Amino acid sequence: MPGFVIDLAGLGALIEALAARGFTVLGPTARDGAVVYAEIDGVADLPVGLGDEQEAGSYRLVERGDDACFGYAAAPQSWKRFLFEPTTVLYRARRDVERGFVRLEADGAVPRYAFLGVRPCELAAISIQDRVFLDGAQPDPAYRARREPAFVVTVQCGEPAGTCFCVSMGSGPRAGSGFDLALTEIVGGGRHEFVVEVGSKVGAEVLAGIASRPAEEEDLTAAAAVSERAAGRMGRSVEAEGLAERLAGVLEHPRWDEVATRCLGCGNCTLVCPTCFCSRVSDVTDLSGGEATRTRTWDSCFTLGHSYLHGGSVRATLHDRYRQWLTHKLSTWSGQFGTQGCVGCGRCITWCPVGIDITAEVRALLEEPTAEEAST
Repeated sequence: MPGFVIDLAGLGALIEALAARGFTVLGPTARDGAVVYAEIDGVADLPVGLGDEQEAGSYRLVERGDDACFGYAAAPQSWKRFLFEPTTVLYRARRDVERGFVRLEADGAVPRYAFLGVRPCELAAISIQDRVFLDGAQPDPAYRARREPAFVVTVQCGEPAGTCFCVSMGSGPRAGSGFDLALTEIVGGGRHEFVVEVGSKVGAEVLAGIASRPAEEEDLTAAAAVSERAAGRMGRSVEAEGLAERLAGVLEHPRWDEVATRCLGCGNCTLVCPTCFCSRVSDVTDLSGGEATRTRTWDSCFTLGHSYLHGGSVRATLHDRYRQWLTHKLSTWSGQFGTQGCVGCGRCITWCPVGIDITAEVRALLEEPTAEEAST
């Protein structure tokens, strides 16, 4: 695909150009021993020279020995928190003596975000949440207000973690569409440049104001090699073919009992997941009775109250709640939204306090015999 090449100064100019267009530019930063997405002003804010080591229940930043700006794998956070916010005020109203409750307008303008450093798996996750929040009969207005003006700069993955399995899920390590601009970082051998692909009209307009040169064959070859190396270094894998149907046939497998003895029910996996969308809605009235607020807050299918109906919770045990999470993610989700709910980013493995590995659990469910099978 024809592209362009920019250098490190060009990356800085890209950040400045986006800010000049009124975007709040968000990108990776290093904070508290982790890569954290936050507002950035320039290249100096990026986690230059830092990579990470991830395994089940383990994460740490390490020095790479070079000046790569995007040399890490999936960060603890996902871009979900800026589009589907952890807490959203849905409605505020104040009591009026003559008119009853009157709706109050939201405070402040909705920010126009530019996301810099979106991995292909994360881009796939945003696409999945677009289906959830925008493609139904009633699009979510809070999500749409943030999503529609967003500018997305993807960085093609060159550094998968030990917990990554995006190749299995068809979501990486290279994105072919869905972005405004896509960068492939080429670092080493005295070279530090970015091969740029244009994915939209506004992306082309932004790039036109930045010093660049047309990509030559050797540039495109180097960019392709970055993705090929990443694809060959996946730390995990899942056999995704027919997975939804196969999981539907093992709902009574004894493995659910085994994993429930290890699961803490903490909900970490759902909090770091870039596609989970469970929430709860709360109504609060102030002490005077004069003002009411309706708020939506992230929830998790691992909380006992999430499945509460009159008389008790539908999923009262960790066995039930873990089974709900995994089978929804990899089986029933496809019936709802036409895709699986997992992009293979590996966050749920890395950030599980007891190191439960979703890929290992899937293999055990599909390969280990049930009690009935073992007795025959």
